[in-house]
Amino acid sequence: MKKKKRQVVATEKSRGRLAAEPRSQASGLADRLHSAAIHLLRRLRRQDVATGEGPARLSALSVLVFGGAKTLGELAAAEQVKPPTMSRIVAGLARSRLIEITADPHDARRMRIRATAKGTRLLQKGREFRIAYLASHLDALSPADLAKLGDAVEILQRLLTNWE
Repeated sequence: MKKKKRQVVATEKSRGRLAAEPRSQASGLADRLHSAAIHLLRRLRRQDVATGEGPARLSALSVLVFGGAKTLGELAAAEQVKPPTMSRIVAGLARSRLIEITADPHDARRMRIRATAKGTRLLQKGREFRIAYLASHLDALSPADLAKLGDAVEILQRLLTNWE
């Protein structure tokens, strides 16, 4: 009979030594969920081609549509990019008339960036494409699997609500 190898992760102890600990159930599930989420989002992102905008622009636009007007610095921070990179993304969105740039009412040196009605419509249309594509694949699941997936989504939403 073969012995099962235990998965281990290295953890730092208070004295700076490394020790092996059994991998927790939550850690293993987190790894599987992370992988599944990445693969799911990559597949859904393929639907974004229909919008005519690239992923970086759509991501920045979604921050503005769902989070409201932002300064360039706030938008760069939200997207985890440097301001010069965000300046190029914003310039492209402005050329496509998906955003509007106005002076900040509290500080004339700063600009506020907000999604236009056209930008909001484009983002909503892209979302509809992704949802329809996902729904077409979910249709292949059994009612029992759909119910389990629904329960899992509720659990994830609760987790995200309490996320710090």
